[in-house]
Amino acid sequence: MSRPHQSATVPASQSQVKTYIRTPSDPGQISNSSAVSRRRDNACTDYGIQQPRISTESVTAQQWHQRYAATDTESDIPESWANLDEIAAGLPVENQQESHVHHPASLEQARNQEREYLEQQERESRRLCGALSSGESSTAKEPTRWATQLYVHSYLVFFSLLGTLARKGLESVTTYPGTPITFDTIWANFAGCLIMGILMEDRKIFLHEWGSPIYHQQILMEERRLKDEESGTSSEREPIDLAAAKKTFMSTKKSIPLFIGLTTGFCGSFTTFSDFIMDSFLALSNSLQPPSTTLATDRNGGYDFMALLAVAISTVSLSLAGFTVGAHLAVALEGTMPSLPYAFMRKFLDRLVVFLGWGSWVGAILLCVFPPNDVWRGRIMFSLVFAPLGVFTRFYLALFLNGRSASFPVGTFVANVLASMIIAVAWDINHTAVGGIIGCQVLQGIQGGFCGCLSTVSTWVVELSSLGRKQAYLYGFTSVLVSFALVVIIAGSEKWSQGVQDPLCSA
Repeated sequence: MSRPHQSATVPASQSQVKTYIRTPSDPGQISNSSAVSRRRDNACTDYGIQQPRISTESVTAQQWHQRYAATDTESDIPESWANLDEIAAGLPVENQQESHVHHPASLEQARNQEREYLEQQERESRRLCGALSSGESSTAKEPTRWATQLYVHSYLVFFSLLGTLARKGLESVTTYPGTPITFDTIWANFAGCLIMGILMEDRKIFLHEWGSPIYHQQILMEERRLKDEESGTSSEREPIDLAAAKKTFMSTKKSIPLFIGLTTGFCGSFTTFSDFIMDSFLALSNSLQPPSTTLATDRNGGYDFMALLAVAISTVSLSLAGFTVGAHLAVALEGTMPSLPYAFMRKFLDRLVVFLGWGSWVGAILLCVFPPNDVWRGRIMFSLVFAPLGVFTRFYLALFLNGRSASFPVGTFVANVLASMIIAVAWDINHTAVGGIIGCQVLQGIQGGFCGCLSTVSTWVVELSSLGRKQAYLYGFTSVLVSFALVVIIAGSEKWSQGVQDPLCSA
């Protein structure tokens, strides 16, 4: 993928490096990955070349270095983090005001473009840095990653706890006698996908990241230029590469710990794929009964199959619809959506969440050891203890496996299938009346906490919406069928052969 780059006269010595100008029509200087910016920063720190931005101002190299030295040290991220599909996918819907901007058609194309763009940017950065460093010795210092990794993991812990609390709370609110929907996880999956749609489409919350609302300014400038052309007014503004500006903004999101925490942590823990598969099995086995005083009634296999289809179709459909509605809400509310101040987010919130996240997790563990109420502990506290373990497992499965295939996200697939297997095993053991009350509560914590956060519907929906049509159907059906088949084998063999008992503890 060929992109134009700016031509510049490179001075012979460092003392002659005074200023360099970046114009809106210079997409060749736009970095699409922290990996490229990191290599460029390490080679050219003495010359003030940091992660490129689109700007119309001329600044000194020393000013650029001072402005971004602390930021680059704290926001440097590993290359493998680009395998998170929450940050690899493009925008969910096409904004009508940006119809002239090209959007990648699928997740496969986005990954291929990312790979090609990384190679092109690396070649360009090596050429530029080689020219600047001719005759000079570089004393570049390798930036550390520990701060960003600490912030990201702290956000994952904190938002996994919030996501689990939100899911459990919504399940309690939507469980009542006479409810028209007997499987309560559908509400959490819908709400989590709606929030994910807002975050994926939003361009205002993190507007001031890197110190300047680049993409928003570019949109306004391009709209004014197009209006001038329509009205016949002569305009000296040059056409702006909005696709490149959008790529810069979207790549910036990849380095924001808060964004990773909200998408991978909160939305991924708020939604649950394993409970969706378990509800499908319970519907097939006539065990999914509404909360009421009436006894369960027998029904034939045809009705069981219809109940299975009802759970599967309604969950998938509402989750996809919630994701699209969330994206539409982000577009509609773009003019009123608040923006987080850069200093507040980077200098205060990132550091505060280190204490909030890990402190809350330690507090949940202590409340399980010294519970004020046994019933309260069984309903929620064990789920909170296991929740961060589930989100960490899913996070690293995505990092190591999603990049193996652009058309089939292996990491998310393995996470959802593994969670479905574990929840079926825990359900079997929990319905055999062994282990006592504490053992029952621990098993429920594994089901609602570890499996609920290990599996995700929100990321799954992002991938389905971003893949090509054929690949999306293949990936979606394979995920559901493989997970459901394993749950039927594990839980069905116990239920239909020996029968099951009610758990010793209340859910």
